Amino acid sequence: MPKGIVLLATPEGWRHSVLTEEGGTLCGRLTGLPPDTDPAEARAAVTAVVVGLAHDVNEADVDVVWDQPREPGSWTARVTVVAPPPSARC
Repeated sequence: MPKGIVLLATPEGWRHSVLTEEGGTLCGRLTGLPPDTDPAEARAAVTAVVVGLAHDVNEADVDVVWDQPREPGSWTARVTVVAPPPSARC
């Protein structure tokens, strides 16, 4: 289950890391977005990826809340479950 996101603007394009509850990290690149894409659009794109993964893999609905950036070109977000998977519901 995802618990956080790191998004980085690089000269080659947008890179992201998805932090999981189990302590893992899934790293990748936002394909289809040029390096000069507006940061808000890049955040929306990676949010859609994480929401889709949580739903498809874990059957859970999640909410992504972006933190204020601490340095240029770098953003972090917290991912919280808003509807747990059916197996976790009582």
